[in-house]
Amino acid sequence: MYHTIEFNLGVWADLEIPIASRLEQVLIRPGARLRARVKPYVMESSLGPAEVADLFLEDGSIARSVSFACFRFADE
Repeated sequence: MYHTIEFNLGVWADLEIPIASRLEQVLIRPGARLRARVKPYVMESSLGPAEVADLFLEDGSIARSVSFACFRFADE
């Protein structure tokens, strides 16, 4: 299921593009809205556990390990 998410913080995200078979770093600016399937998980960081998600975008690309603190689910 795709959700509309809105970024409340700017975030550098590792974007996996299936055609290119590589990762690119992209800046997602505050206020940006995207439609994505969200796969949440917990990662260990130097400050302890962090809630992150892989965002599967409608164009087939995947933003990896995006912190939940950076986005919210937008009302549709």
